[in-house]
Amino acid sequence: MNKIKYSLAFSVALAALLAVGGCGDRPVATPAEEPAPAAGPAPVTAEALQEDPGSWPRYGRTWREDHFSPLAQITADNIDRLGLVWSFDLPTISTSSGVSAPVAVDGVLYFAVGHSHIHALDAKTGKLLWQYDPKVYDVAGREMRAGWGIRGIVHDDGRIFAGTLDGRLIALDATSGDLLWSVRTTELGDGRYITGMPYVMNGKVLIGHGGADFSPVRGYVTAYDAATGEQAWRFYTVPGNPADGFENDAMAMAAKTWSGEWWKLGGGGTVWHAMAYDPEFNRVYLGVGNGSPWNQKILSPGGGDTLFLASIVALDADTGEYAWHYQTNPGDTWDFTATMDIQLADLEIDGELRKVLMQAPKNGFFYVIDRETGKLISAEKFAKVTWAERIDLETGRPVEVPGARYPDGTAVLTFPAVWGAHGVEAMSYNPITGLVYLPARDRGMVYNDAPNLDQWRHNDNMFIDNGVGPRPDDIEVPPGKGWLSAWDPAAQREVWRVEQDNTHNGGTLTTAGNLVVQGQATGELSVYRADTGDKIWAFDAQNGIQGQPISYEVDGVQYLSLLVGWRGANHEPGAAGPWHYRHQKRRVLTFALDGQAQLPPMEQVELRPIDVSDFVVDDAKAAAGKALYNITCLICHGGGLRAGGAAPDLRMSGIPTSLDALAQVLIDGSLKSRGMPQYEELTMEQVENLQHYIRKTAREHIAAGE
Repeated sequence: MNKIKYSLAFSVALAALLAVGGCGDRPVATPAEEPAPAAGPAPVTAEALQEDPGSWPRYGRTWREDHFSPLAQITADNIDRLGLVWSFDLPTISTSSGVSAPVAVDGVLYFAVGHSHIHALDAKTGKLLWQYDPKVYDVAGREMRAGWGIRGIVHDDGRIFAGTLDGRLIALDATSGDLLWSVRTTELGDGRYITGMPYVMNGKVLIGHGGADFSPVRGYVTAYDAATGEQAWRFYTVPGNPADGFENDAMAMAAKTWSGEWWKLGGGGTVWHAMAYDPEFNRVYLGVGNGSPWNQKILSPGGGDTLFLASIVALDADTGEYAWHYQTNPGDTWDFTATMDIQLADLEIDGELRKVLMQAPKNGFFYVIDRETGKLISAEKFAKVTWAERIDLETGRPVEVPGARYPDGTAVLTFPAVWGAHGVEAMSYNPITGLVYLPARDRGMVYNDAPNLDQWRHNDNMFIDNGVGPRPDDIEVPPGKGWLSAWDPAAQREVWRVEQDNTHNGGTLTTAGNLVVQGQATGELSVYRADTGDKIWAFDAQNGIQGQPISYEVDGVQYLSLLVGWRGANHEPGAAGPWHYRHQKRRVLTFALDGQAQLPPMEQVELRPIDVSDFVVDDAKAAAGKALYNITCLICHGGGLRAGGAAPDLRMSGIPTSLDALAQVLIDGSLKSRGMPQYEELTMEQVENLQHYIRKTAREHIAAGE
């Protein structure tokens, strides 16, 4: 069995770090009295010791992106003193989700919500210092149909960097909130959009984009000068049209792994979430996404690995030149992206110190990769996996089970589903326990070919259609489950687990105080002992939690902060909530020892579907409206009209009771400033069909007692 041993050098280094960081009389972190089996630290480099332990300037705090805080004022032994210090309410108009990760530097908490609406608060009091609205709704057009909120920002050298849904990268003065520069990283109307966070490195800022689920896009990342916004380099993640020549040798190599005319479909490969910068090798690592479309029978009909889809790609940070890649899913056809957070660590494995990259992507395997060479070290299942038996350590390739690729139109129940065994909810790594704290889930999905496979093409309106057909009625998908897993990456095994009631829960924070902090879909903010998994503290946040907490210090006091808000596309029976769009209390919450603040009591709101008694439903129009709803509205308003918090529940909305009002919203875009996209191409006949579907469904749900 692989072992990772606790090093006394880590305690000494961490003690020195806390002593020189202006931390007052905070206790120094020490190993747990009874450390978890096979647990221990990674050695701390000199550069890591230069990181400010009291700040949280980027998504994962330091360049290691491990979501670990070395602060130890709040510990497992005094956690009963932890209390709310302040809360800050967010209006519905400024956010559709609380999935964003805040950052904290020099006593100021920064965060972005909704369509890149950026705030700066006094971290001690919660007082608003400034806010900046890039007015995405005036620019984005059809890109607003992606519907997602921003997931993070970064602070560097007195500037705040953020991406916008319409494809801009902006730099703000961190003190005043004034715009310093803005650059367009995509072309308006090209189907690309930005919801992920920027990454900073060597005076540059790096940004990717999304869009492969909706449009014929070709993925890329772009590096800009952090001071001026001038483009430094760009790297495409999939090859373009061979007739146009290739940008570099990497694209020529990748093109050999594709077949057909993939470039006419875009190819995909968007880097829409995780990256990491490694100063030790001066490299940046990209987490590359799915194809456009997903189904390989359309995208690359002759097969092939389709590089660099579902891959981790290493580039030179100064030039953007290709260094190496590792592909988690060659020839991906399930949307098993490698876009989940990438974490860097030094692990002792089989007696040898290895500089590694760790990732738990959608496909259900936990990967440990040598980040110098890109060679796979180990990979094991951390959740239910039915598409592959194992990962072959000699070749680095998965050993797929027969029939996994739903051949000849055969429907296959597959685990994980497109949501992944691990999604965008951040995992964290604690170098003291040697464990990764992973929000995991088992959830299945039926994959089969779309009925129009031979004639498939991208639509022109950013509607989701990825060449995967609907679930047949005779195949049941069992209920999913979620859990918090403490995973030993050196031994590749689970050390402890906390079962949870829902499949989608928040990201994790771990600290030197022997803590793991995680919010849940139920609205509970939970704290566990990092070594054993015992729950030692809980707080009712009055709303579902998706984002991850952070920890930082101001004037010798350690704080915990997080955003609270739920962006569920669907509410299912038995799931948390429902956290309705209009009635959620979206907030920023901040905690410290001896905090005495309290949230106001929850407002009890009775919600019922609306019926219009004299409305006569036309079943044919309702059927046409259902088909249109499922490709335009479902992603935000929920399947079967059961909204989960991302958007208003149309069964309970007065707008669809009026055909004119519904047309003003859909065709005229009267609610664009509140995040509702415009569908100017719809006809009045289509709007009327939608109205009949909404009225019929609301009436059916009333009759069923919903």
